[in-house]
Amino acid sequence: MKHPGELRAGRRLARAIQGKGAFRFRDELHDKYPDLLPAWYAFRDVRARRRAVQWPTGNSLIDDDAASRFLACHPDPDLP
Repeated sequence: MKHPGELRAGRRLARAIQGKGAFRFRDELHDKYPDLLPAWYAFRDVRARRRAVQWPTGNSLIDDDAASRFLACHPDPDLP
């Protein structure tokens, strides 16, 4: 079961990304939950690398097997 503080953080961050929320999310994270920054940056970086492989794969620009091997070696990080 999640700690009440984690639930509150999740709700606040979810509200921050609604609408024009990209910058509100970042501000909320930095101002209110700096302890989540390492997890956020790890998640963001892995997702960016995965997207960088998925797009060219989906457009037949790189080999599916090579892309699958890369993606298998770069799973989403464990999150708090």
